[in-house]
Amino acid sequence: MSDSPLIDSLTAAVEARPDDLTLRLHLAELLVGAGRGAEAIGHAAQVLAREPGNETAQKLMTSALGRSEPAAPSPAAPGAPADPAAPGVDWAALEQDFSDVVPPRFSHEPEPVQGHEDRTFDVERSTVTLADVGGMQEVKKRLEVSFLGPLKNPKLRTLFGKSLRGGLLLYGPPGCGKTFLARAVAGEMGAAFISLSITDVLNMWIGSSERNLHDLFDSARGHAPCVLFLDEIDALGHKRSQLNSSSMRTVVNQLLTELDGVDGNNDGVFVLAATNAPWDIDSALRRPGRLDRTLLVLPPDKPARAAILQYHLRDRPVAGVDLARVADATENYSGADLAHVCETAAEYAMRDSITSGEIRMINQQDMLTAAREIRPSTDGWFATARNVAMFANESGEYDDLAAYLKKRRR
Repeated sequence: MSDSPLIDSLTAAVEARPDDLTLRLHLAELLVGAGRGAEAIGHAAQVLAREPGNETAQKLMTSALGRSEPAAPSPAAPGAPADPAAPGVDWAALEQDFSDVVPPRFSHEPEPVQGHEDRTFDVERSTVTLADVGGMQEVKKRLEVSFLGPLKNPKLRTLFGKSLRGGLLLYGPPGCGKTFLARAVAGEMGAAFISLSITDVLNMWIGSSERNLHDLFDSARGHAPCVLFLDEIDALGHKRSQLNSSSMRTVVNQLLTELDGVDGNNDGVFVLAATNAPWDIDSALRRPGRLDRTLLVLPPDKPARAAILQYHLRDRPVAGVDLARVADATENYSGADLAHVCETAAEYAMRDSITSGEIRMINQQDMLTAAREIRPSTDGWFATARNVAMFANESGEYDDLAAYLKKRRR
């Protein structure tokens, strides 16, 4: 506490309202009048940091430093160095003296964005093609029409005005090969492949998540033609009406801008997004020009199941396995489920080999027993999807799902 109640009350008011420059200048005037120049200098410096041209603050600073008002400069003698302190305030000296009170007025080096580092994303060259994908004939046809065909036929693309930009949303139960399909598309077109998950984007610092997302799309544009794969898009592009976090809403806004912004040139960038919950995606992401095409990726059909089983048994000791019979016994199994069936059958044969001391091959009984033990993981997803197809399909966007569920029920 000081001898002046007025100064004390003004000091408290300035602490409560630090951005009120008029109040701060009034306090500095009283401090100068009370002979407390050191305190007045701090307040004047705070004002000058925000308003460098404030004449009142400059005069208070001069008075607090014990200087008189600057007089008109007298002509310097020929050859004499100019006085750096005249006319006006010696800002260099003040910044040095009061660097612990206020930051410098001008910064010569740009300060880095807090929490942001220059990101480099892994750009791959996929070696798998659509020929390596078992089944999925309808999916392959849709990909051929939407992107692969125009890419391979530039003259026809020009004739029909077909752009090489676009987005395709793959949805369906987990473990049915959406990620593998995206890699196959990149390999089919000989394009670069960049895969993104939510952990590559989100950052605790404000603005860094949006910057990471922008850097990702810039990297894809720089490697065009490029397949940009956004896995679990429902986590990154969740419905904004259901988000309680304002920072996540701005991330969704940034994603919308990158997909179809005024300044973004995504020619040659084909965006593939995958999700198990398309009903949780913000509707703006699915409007024309963004993820405007939707494709249902279903559990593999019988020929595809046989091909997947053969793939997972290729390096294992097998004897007498009828892949067609095992494929019949694994209807509605996902690709991941089929891999688990092969792994479990191998465990049965290995257990017997350890017990008997003689190596036993994986046989038909092992495969069928494993198929009976493992239940398809897609059942839970279809139970949820059925409610969506029945009660939330006013726009018709889930007609293909509804048709499949009807066929499956028969």
